[in-house]
Amino acid sequence: MTLTTEQLALEAWSKGEQVFLWPGDQLGGGFVALELPVGWPQAQLRNIAQPYVRVFRPENPNGRNLLVFPGGAYTFISIANEGVDVARSMTARGYTVFVLVHRLPGEGWDQPSEVALQDVRRALVLIGEMAVTLGTDPAQVHVIGFSAGGHLAASLATRQVGRGDGPVLRTLGLIYPVISHEKQIGNALSTQSLLGDTPSADMIALHSPAQHVSAETPPGFFVHALDDVDVPSENSLLMVGAMQAAGRPISLHLFEKGGHGFGLGDPHLPVRQWLALYCEWLDRNETRPKSAT
Repeated sequence: MTLTTEQLALEAWSKGEQVFLWPGDQLGGGFVALELPVGWPQAQLRNIAQPYVRVFRPENPNGRNLLVFPGGAYTFISIANEGVDVARSMTARGYTVFVLVHRLPGEGWDQPSEVALQDVRRALVLIGEMAVTLGTDPAQVHVIGFSAGGHLAASLATRQVGRGDGPVLRTLGLIYPVISHEKQIGNALSTQSLLGDTPSADMIALHSPAQHVSAETPPGFFVHALDDVDVPSENSLLMVGAMQAAGRPISLHLFEKGGHGFGLGDPHLPVRQWLALYCEWLDRNETRPKSAT
């Protein structure tokens, strides 16, 4: 029997080691399971009662950690093209890959707009704790986020300063990220899912990563397609502008076509080149003096 693309993704997903982030009594609030629409894709995870990471180990490790945040507009987590595909490609290059499955704000938790960020910070602590077992360098943690996962990655990178909660990020990869909550620029579903129907100006400002870039924000790598109608390229440009104003290193790659949610990219389009560009950029940042980052 020939397996579907989704079945293949789920099979690959099951091969990653599942590591839960928290003891159940530390989650806060009551999880509320939601009824899923008929035919909901299994590779778009919802009803996250216990957040976790899937750990994918390389055959020939290079000692580097990559923490991956799939997208899903804060309503689900897309583990196929923005999870297992990325893990497969990066473990082949020697990276130990952690794909995050975080809590979703609309599923009953206290402080719903903060639960995903709390889970990310906890994942960083776990990466540090697992470094000896995995043979990785806790000082070499790279993060990459897609769409709403890009918003989460950017939030981590700009709201981690001074927290002392795990390894410091070495680099920040943002692939068609949600950055803004402004109409016509941001993604309305991501904003509503994260912040609710009528967020205050202070709440919007807190969750706008471009407003929190500082001299401690790690170097950034950006990818966006100019024909992306779901999350316009203005999101990446907004973050790039903030990082340039703060004197932070950035690498920006805009492609004519690709749309949104392309993952590794259509093999017939130039956007497919982004992963090779990203890996070359990571290599350069490994040799960059930390004082220059």
